[in-house]
Amino acid sequence: MSIYFVGDIQGCYNELVALLNQVNFNKNTDQLWVAGDMVARGPDSYKTLKYLMSLGECVKAVLGNHDLHLLAIHAGIKKAKKSDFLEELLTCPEINEITDWLAQQPLLRKLPNEQTYMSHAGLAPQWQVSEAIEQAAFAEKLIRSPERVKWLTLMYGEQPNDWSLVETKTERFRYVINAFTRMRYCYEDGSLEFSCKLDPKNAPNNIKPWFNIASSQLDNCSWIFGHWAMLMGNTTHKNTHALDTGCVWGEHLTLLRWYDKTSFIEKSHKK
Repeated sequence: MSIYFVGDIQGCYNELVALLNQVNFNKNTDQLWVAGDMVARGPDSYKTLKYLMSLGECVKAVLGNHDLHLLAIHAGIKKAKKSDFLEELLTCPEINEITDWLAQQPLLRKLPNEQTYMSHAGLAPQWQVSEAIEQAAFAEKLIRSPERVKWLTLMYGEQPNDWSLVETKTERFRYVINAFTRMRYCYEDGSLEFSCKLDPKNAPNNIKPWFNIASSQLDNCSWIFGHWAMLMGNTTHKNTHALDTGCVWGEHLTLLRWYDKTSFIEKSHKK
């Protein structure tokens, strides 16, 4: 059995299938760990989710910000943008089944028998790994609950961005969602910064990539994440693996075979 991690698919169905064909992926013996943002911006979000669901238990996905936003759009909380290319998905006969499947996906996954974790955006520097596990479980329970619509409505916003300022259940939920699905940069104290999407070489001096500030937490574990295409797979911490390589923007989709850390890429089919 081989375990493969894949970065942000974002509706790039053809590239995903081609990439899995490269490694002769077998759903009966292999596993595919998906680092979130399965939908939006690419041409085939519907095909992508249907395909992932068809692979059954071998798929181990986490939720990204675009996946959560899709749930909010389906719930009538937000409206889809034309640039999201979600119309085919939102109008398909199986939309309720698909969104129910999506809502069951966690924010954080741990590889069995080793200290390897996957989340869409990373590990909040103001948390130890044990706290990240606890907070992920808290938010996942609410997303899966009968009150899903209520909580999806409350997830929007950027405050509080400091874990020490969280006081209410709503603030806790919002911070957890932002930390797991939207984080890129943080301030020196570990609080979250949301506006900058630049390459770290061009970022303002008062913020740093989350993995630089969470360096001590990462010394004893490995962390797989997506979300940050500008990194193009490059980080400054040996135990972090950035897998969003901008396929939807014309770059490529990346697959990481875990046992030997070999990467496979499929260039964007976008013309």
